[in-house]
Amino acid sequence: MTPILLLASLATLGYSACYLAVCAASPWGRCRRCHGARSHRTAIGTRRDCHRCDGTGIRVRAGRRLIDFIRAEYRDGHP
Repeated sequence: MTPILLLASLATLGYSACYLAVCAASPWGRCRRCHGARSHRTAIGTRRDCHRCDGTGIRVRAGRRLIDFIRAEYRDGHP
């Protein structure tokens, strides 16, 4: 049982490291609501700018927010 848990934890750690590397290299992702189209259809069929991304079609990835938070904490802790 222990080798299986070790393998699972190493796989999770490897996946997390790869995701953070991708977030550091490419911090922007497509908006989840408009899928990068910058607008979406309303209930009556007209098109509007996406409110989630403010019409840009991109968003900051969650991993990039984590990296920025860690950097800010490190910077605030060291004079």
